[in-house]
Amino acid sequence: MLLQYLQLTPVASVIFAFTLITSFYAFSNPEIYSRFILHPYSIYRDKKKYYTIITSGLIHKDWMHLLFNMITFYYFAFGLERILVAQSGALGHFYFAAIYLLSLILSDIPTILQHKNSSHYYSLGASGAICAVLFSFILFQPKMMLGIFMIIPMPAYLFAVLFLGYCVWASKQGQSGINHDAHLFGALSGLLLTILMYPWVILHFIDQF
Repeated sequence: MLLQYLQLTPVASVIFAFTLITSFYAFSNPEIYSRFILHPYSIYRDKKKYYTIITSGLIHKDWMHLLFNMITFYYFAFGLERILVAQSGALGHFYFAAIYLLSLILSDIPTILQHKNSSHYYSLGASGAICAVLFSFILFQPKMMLGIFMIIPMPAYLFAVLFLGYCVWASKQGQSGINHDAHLFGALSGLLLTILMYPWVILHFIDQF
């Protein structure tokens, strides 16, 4: 099974494994945690901190934060990479990597601009990129049925709406360190990048309804 994942979806497999390993390690290593976390105040003043736009997506606040993100990644990322490969051959692996990494960056830019003068603001998590994968997938298969928590049947588009709604609600609850504001911009990035790569997907999405 593991070999099959590596053969069919190598990019998603590497991202999934690397995020788990890095998050596990950071939970017990404060030095890695502080080095990888996104700090807009520092980025705006120190160009050497730009790398944290990427590394902050490899660590998570706690086990629940990691679990929620990785379950969502599992449901959609592997499927999206397979869809893109079916559409574009081997180039689909590159397209998947581009959607994930570019959305990780784009989803953090509004946060950096908004909190560039907030010395006490930090954020972390892969939620922006995962939202991008989620909404990209839904452009291709909006009505795919999911078994949420293994028991609740739900179409993918409804899950996406509820997921984004939760993120908007959570962002208003206070400074948890989780960059909930990145969810919306990640979702928009995923939609935009997918449409740029496959313009026909808009009509395909409409036809599903």
